[in-house]
Amino acid sequence: MTTTATPPATTTPSTTGARKLPSVAEGPGVWTTGPRGALIGLGIGAVLLLVVAPLTLGGFGLDLLGRYLCMAMVAVGIGLVWGRGGMLAMGQGVYFGLGAYIMAMHMTLADTTLEGESIPTFMRQNGVERLPELWGIVQHPVIAVAAIILVPTAVAGLLGWAIFSRRVKGAYFAILSQALAAAFAVLIIGQPVLTNGSNGLSNFQSLFGWDLDDSGNRLVLFLVVAVILLAMLAVTWQLYRSRFGELLVAVRDQEERVRFLGYDPALIKTVAYMIAALFAAIGGALFVPVVGIISPADIGVVPSIAFLIGVAIGGRATWLGPVLGSIAVSFAGTQLASAFPSAWVYLQGLLFVLVIGFLPGGLASVIGLLRRRRPEGRGGGRGDGSAGAPDEPGDDPQDTTREATEPEAAR
Repeated sequence: MTTTATPPATTTPSTTGARKLPSVAEGPGVWTTGPRGALIGLGIGAVLLLVVAPLTLGGFGLDLLGRYLCMAMVAVGIGLVWGRGGMLAMGQGVYFGLGAYIMAMHMTLADTTLEGESIPTFMRQNGVERLPELWGIVQHPVIAVAAIILVPTAVAGLLGWAIFSRRVKGAYFAILSQALAAAFAVLIIGQPVLTNGSNGLSNFQSLFGWDLDDSGNRLVLFLVVAVILLAMLAVTWQLYRSRFGELLVAVRDQEERVRFLGYDPALIKTVAYMIAALFAAIGGALFVPVVGIISPADIGVVPSIAFLIGVAIGGRATWLGPVLGSIAVSFAGTQLASAFPSAWVYLQGLLFVLVIGFLPGGLASVIGLLRRRRPEGRGGGRGDGSAGAPDEPGDDPQDTTREATEPEAAR
């Protein structure tokens, strides 16, 4: 009688148990290795923006910095969808413009009421005798604020689901989003009765009853902008370290695997796209009282690409990189565009090409590259999760070998 040896039992991952995702590096940026690093980064930013800037800058300087901060809000959202989700959003000017024009319409109506009129001046010049219903909706401050939050988010949700559910991605998504920005600018220009066409809306005197010509009120406005930007950074830091952040990076790197594990990549992308649209809309709404004007030139294809350039230069997959890059590019544009108006556009394009081609992680990745070159005995490597390199696909072999198991509550 012969006996057959049975091979040792092997354990296989259960398909009904914990689902495993391709994990990401623990820290998405130089200052996001843990709560302590995030608090240090936010603390430094709060001191610089809330204390140092008001004490050292005059009224014009604060207004200029406030403009940079409004544009940095758009960069925060782009960093989320592009750096973490791999979606090259080239049409964020659409949501920036929606928030800006809703705020501008409300402020124009408020100024018109203070003047004792019922219809804005440019409408009267175009022969309008009755206020359009679209304008009447945002006349109340609460409704205007709600519209700034809900309308761009809803538009992004509808467009995002329609696009991502059909698995449109890569260059096709980039071209489509850019086309939306161009179409939106053309739509605004083609409605001179509703939007004053290419001239835009300007000459605002008050915001929610506060006189914008008062220096104290403008200081408060700047502080509000700074606090909101810091709050956005805190939210994105939490998102980066959350389960949603892991899912977003997993979709970026291995979308089909995530789909086979039972997740819906289209839903994950849509949520991220909606968050980025909300950030852009808030930035646009604050841009109007800070700068004092909004026109199609601020929301078309060129501004949308300018948002991307700042994010790419700073480091699209890092936490603070998009903000710092956006502020730096905006400052350089203000200084160099006046001195070299014809050369600044070409310089912007050259910087974008050089960064994408030779430093895909942006300037923020330089620290991570330097740390990787240090010997492990001197504190190099990523063993402590403190490296500052961004989470780019293929940057670190650990990104594709480490696994994160779904929490018990989510099973």
